Order: sequence, then C-alpha cells, then structure tokens
Amino acid sequence: MAAGNRGPMKLINAALLAGVALHALAIGMHAPAMAQDTSTRIDELQPNIPADAKLLLTANELVYNRDTEIVTVRGNVQIEYGGYKMVARQVEYNQKSGRILATGEVQLIEPGGNVVYADKMDVTDDFGDGFVTALRIETTDLTRLAAESGERRNGEEFILNKAVYTACTPCSTKPEHRSLWHIKAQRVIQNGRTRTIRLEHAYFELFGKPIAYIPVMEIPDHTVKRKSGFLFPTFRYAQKLGAGVGIPYYWAISPYMDATVTATGLTRQGFLLEGEFRQRFHNGMHTLNVAGISQMDRDQFTPGTVDAQETARGMVASKGRFEINPRWTFGWNVLVQSDNNFAKTYDLSSFDGTTYVNQAYLSGLGKRNYFDLRAFYFDIQDADPDSIAENQQPIAQVLDYSYTAPEPVLGGELNADFNFTNVKRNRLDRNTTVFGVDRFRGLEGTSHRLTGELEWKRTFIAPGGLALTPLLAARGDAIGVNVDDPVGYTGDFTSSDAVTRSMLTAGLEARYPILFAGETSSHVLEPIAQIYARPNEQYAGALPNEDAQSFVFDATNLFDRDKFSGFDRIEGGTRANVGLRYTGSFDNGYGLRAIAGQSFHLGGLNSFATDDLVKAGADSGLESDRSDYVAMFGVDAPSGLMASLSGRLDEEDFSLRRADATVGYLGLTWQAAFTYTRIEAQPLYGSAFDQDEIQSAAAYRFHDYWSVFGGVTYDINEGVVTRHGLGLTYDDQDTLFSIVYKSERDTDSTVANDWSIGARISFRTLGDINVGETRFEELDYF
Repeated sequence: MAAGNRGPMKLINAALLAGVALHALAIGMHAPAMAQDTSTRIDELQPNIPADAKLLLTANELVYNRDTEIVTVRGNVQIEYGGYKMVARQVEYNQKSGRILATGEVQLIEPGGNVVYADKMDVTDDFGDGFVTALRIETTDLTRLAAESGERRNGEEFILNKAVYTACTPCSTKPEHRSLWHIKAQRVIQNGRTRTIRLEHAYFELFGKPIAYIPVMEIPDHTVKRKSGFLFPTFRYAQKLGAGVGIPYYWAISPYMDATVTATGLTRQGFLLEGEFRQRFHNGMHTLNVAGISQMDRDQFTPGTVDAQETARGMVASKGRFEINPRWTFGWNVLVQSDNNFAKTYDLSSFDGTTYVNQAYLSGLGKRNYFDLRAFYFDIQDADPDSIAENQQPIAQVLDYSYTAPEPVLGGELNADFNFTNVKRNRLDRNTTVFGVDRFRGLEGTSHRLTGELEWKRTFIAPGGLALTPLLAARGDAIGVNVDDPVGYTGDFTSSDAVTRSMLTAGLEARYPILFAGETSSHVLEPIAQIYARPNEQYAGALPNEDAQSFVFDATNLFDRDKFSGFDRIEGGTRANVGLRYTGSFDNGYGLRAIAGQSFHLGGLNSFATDDLVKAGADSGLESDRSDYVAMFGVDAPSGLMASLSGRLDEEDFSLRRADATVGYLGLTWQAAFTYTRIEAQPLYGSAFDQDEIQSAAAYRFHDYWSVFGGVTYDINEGVVTRHGLGLTYDDQDTLFSIVYKSERDTDSTVANDWSIGARISFRTLGDINVGETRFEELDYF
C-alpha cells in the first residue's frame, strides 16, 4: 500500500497545482490594469495543504503491477486531501517515467469552492511538465474558463490552447443561460515568474459575433493587486461638447500612492486632460484632481455666457479625510476653477453640481456629546460671466457643540447646545419681489453670533395613561454686527454694533394614546396638546438672518418648540399646538398613518407676523393668531403600493395653500411614481406665482433582463414640459447595457447642455464603457 499511497498523493498534488494555476488564470482575466506587488513568489501558486493533512482514497479497484511499476486505481475514484477533493474514473502512476495520468470525467474541487473539470490530466510527479485536455473551470465568483487543452512547462508556465472565458452569474440558478459575451483566444500563457497572463490572437465576442480582435494582450494575474497600464476607454456625448473618447492611464506609483490620467478628445471642443492623484496614509487619504482644456469652438455655447467667453479653462481640487483617533476626524474639500462653470459644463465627476461646497472641518463624536467645527465657501456654478451669484455667497465659520447629561437631573433629561457662527459677505444679496418688496438674503459685511441653550424635560405617566412632559429652556445670544444697512428694508434694523438677547421658555406637553384593537387590526389614536409660555422675541427682524431663511409650516414641525429653521431667529410669545396622531396596522400587511392639527398664538408678539430681512414668516400660515390647518396621511400596502398626502389649508375658507401628493408602486415587473406639488404664491417671500407641478416616472421589465423607463415633469401653470427622459436597459448581472436620453428646459442659460444622450455598457470582471451620463434622477424613488 505504500506505493499505492505514493501514487495518489503525487497525483492529487499535481492536479491541485494544475487547478490553482487554472484558477489564477481565470481570476487574472478581470484585472486588466491594476497593480503590482513584488512580494509575491512563484511558490505561492503551490496548493496550500496542511503538514498534518491525511489522504483519503476510495475506489472500486486498486492494482499494483510489479513488472511495469504502475499503480492503478479505477472505478469511482475519489480522493480527499487537505481540503481538496478529486473524482475520476481511473488514475495511474508510473514509477518508472514519474508520470501521473487521471482519465475519465476528472473533477477537482478546491477548498475555496472552485471546480476544475477535465477529460484527462497527464503530469510529471515533480509538477514541472504536464498536459490537460478538455478542461473547464467554474469559480466561486461565477466566472467560467474552458480550453481544448492545457500544458505546463518548466514549472512556471501554464499554456491553454483555444481558450474561452466568460462570466455567468445567472448560471447558478439557470444552468441553461448563455452569457452575451465571451473572450476567445488561440493561446493563453500564464507565467508564474513574471506574474502575467498573455493572450494571443484573441477575439471579444458579443451576441456570438466577434466585435474586436486583439492580436496580443498581456495582463497581470490574480497575484497582482495593482499595475500601471491603460484602462478601458471612456465615451461620452453632449450637445455642445460633441462626441468624446477618453483614454485613461493608471500609474501605480507606490503601495500607498497612485494616479489616473485621462486624455479625452471632444469633436467640438478639443482635448480635455484630467488627472487624479491619490495617496493613502495610516490614518486617512488625500486626493488631488486637476483638469484643463483649450476650447476649440466657443460658438457652440450660448452667447454672453462664461462658456462662450473663455478659451483656456481648468480646475484644481483637493480632498482629504483623516482620523485622529476613533472619535475625532478632520478633513477638507477645496475646488479652484478658472471660471465659475468649467466643472459643470464638462461634467467632471464629483464636481458637476450647481453648488460645490468648499469646506474644512474638525468633528468629534462621543457617547453623549458631539463637536463640529467647519469653515465654508460656496462655489456657485452657472453661466454668468460676472459671477454675481457666487460673490453674493457667504464665507462662513460654524461651531456646533451638543451635550446630554449622562445621569438624570431632577429625574429628567438635560441637554446643552452651543453654536458660534461668523459670516462675511463681499456683495449684497438682494431680491425684489413682484410687489416691489426687497428681500435681503445677505448683507454686505461681517456678522457673528454666539448662542448657548439649556433644555430640561421629564415625562410623567398619570393614572389612565395620560403622559405629561414639562419643559424648561433658557437661551442667550451675543451678536456682533458690522454690515451695511439694508437700504429699503421695511423693518427696523439695529444700529448697534453689538447686542445681546435671551429667551426663557416654560412648556407642557400632554399626550393621551388610546389603543383600539380589533380581530384583524390595531389602532392607536393619540391627541396631543402643547403650550409654551415665553416673552417676546428681542430684536425681531432687526438682526441679520443667515440660517433661518428657509421656512415651511407643515405637519412635520407642528409640535416643534421653535419652528424657525436656524439660530438667527427665535420663536417668541405664548403659543399652543394642538393635534391628533393616528397609526393603524392590519394583519393583511396594510399600514396607515396620519397627523393633523393647528397652532394658536395666545399672547405676546407673534414672531411670524413681524418683519424679517427675507420675509421668513410671510404667507407661512403662522402669521395670524390661528394658524392654517396642516395634515399628513399615508398608506403602505403589502402589494408594493404606497401613497402619501400632506397639505396646508387656509384657516378661514379651507382653500388649499400647499400640497404634496405621491402615489407609487414597487413591483417585480414594473414600478411607477406620480407626484403632484402645489405651492400657492407667496409674493412677499419671493414666490410671485402659484407653482403647480406634476412629476411622473415609471419603469417596466418586459423580459427577464430587459427594462424600459422614463419620466416627465410638467409645469401646469406654464403649460410646458420642463424635463423629460427615456431609457432602455439590459442587466443580467454579467452584462449591463443602458441608454438614456434626457432633456431639460434651459430658462436662464445656466445649463450648458440642453439635452444629452448617455450610454453605458459594462462587462462584469472586465470593465465599463460609458458615454455621457446614464443616471436617471426621476427613478431615485425606487
């Protein structure tokens, strides 16, 4: 039996080595240009078998021929060794020639789960040379490799003849599935010494037809993590830029540093050069982006815009994030451009938004407190050559700190919040409404404010289930004002350079949840009443308002103690909030939710009825003693249907002042969403006309992997379609193809491209080809 053991052990090691080499080839196929790691050795391709591993051999027959010195095992041969398993009809080991031959439906299963199939394996017992015929490999990442034959030479080269490679994710559940693409090569050579895979006379086939011929291509194998080289080309098209082809080159500078440089030729604007440099540190990472172009045809852009006026354009951006320790982080985002619209016009990734927020920050997060310090500069990207909108933006520094006492204080919860804000603006930001009223969204000059606030609250449960929550709050502000007076302001603006203000609040909330339980459903009805007693707001409308300009009164903030969105305004006077909250659940999976109520100003000065630099409280629904009615209702169905409705109704005649209605469906074959938005005109707040808009989006899967989708946005008041798009996609998890057409109405010449066509084709394990933008925002609901 000694000879019998020796033969199978040499056989299994040879087979394992062949399997590892084949798996290395299959994995290496999807690393076209990423990386080099010189620490990898050739012996890492050897099977990883524990030193104490035991061999288990089962077969119908074992024969040892003393004359020929051949060990033969045949009939349902099964070998297990070190986590590897092999099955064959017959195995022979020739002690004279030192060769091992396995024949008949040879199957090798590696510990990692990869499976190697072959009709015959013929290898030497030193693993230096060998042949494999009719081999096939299925990997755990659902890729497949097949070849007519394979040959191992000199212990370091593995050669495959007439090989085919593809990815096949659906094959795990649909064995009959056939991938849309393959790579066929006359010869594939894996070199263990150079850690490369060489493809000779290769064809890339799509839908069974060759579409690209590759005479010779050499790529790194699976042992290589990063390697310098060219990446897949990128493609794009935009109306005013033309068609473009980008050639990216990846440069592996060091184990902690790399870069990507892309040269893109645009048919209408010339060559765009982009570069991204990345460096990783032990506690963070820094990324540097640069881009530039000399525009070839400025006449393609709208006359009078910065796009049409500039020839040489470029940008530099830096982004960093570092962890000082598990609780503290600091970083920055900075963008510098030659003009205020370059990155948006050329759709540079991560920099193509309307507003880019330049910032530096330091933040810390504890168990019951947090600290956040930030400095902001807002880069407004539009086609205005005078950069008016950007010059009106503030340069701001903001500090926030919040602390919650770890132990109860007088049986309740104590919170402390602090905020410091410093704002400098170089240009007055004034907007005149349709009635000739000026709104001062930002004053030229510098202002700063320091705010500190304490809040204590405790909940008591009275007999019968009534929940009572008393609340006490105290706030103080120190404000410095060094700004130009808002000429034309209808309110009283302070003439002091420094002012202080305070606010004391005593409040009580009462909630009485009532449970109704039926045979197939349960319902909770909860009446809620609040009252807050406090003095009048000091300097109401007399101070700069930077962070409390956005204000919408609806059901979501009905029960807020202070309904202003920021620190610059304080809600004062005595106010009561009354409403009803409902939640229902049904055994069939349906769920209902609703809230409705009203707010009452009981005494003192109504902060929402006072003048404000931006008219924040005007037409808000809170400027009268009785507020408008606000309500929200939603339903969720197990079928995938959902609907929600929220609105604000006039307190006198119940006319609709604001509404948002959404109906959506998410199913297996189709999804759809329909949204109607109505905002009544708020002339003093800067909205001169009623805004009624319908947004719709839908997607339909009409085949296993094919879908069509589209969306339309319609302005009811103007009677025009402001945005629409249509797309088609195929996705079987291995191949993704998508084409999208989008058009947007450019009413103020701030958008460089009125319409665009984007396409993307992606082959799993190989790479992507992109032409323009294929993201369809209307389908973000899904």
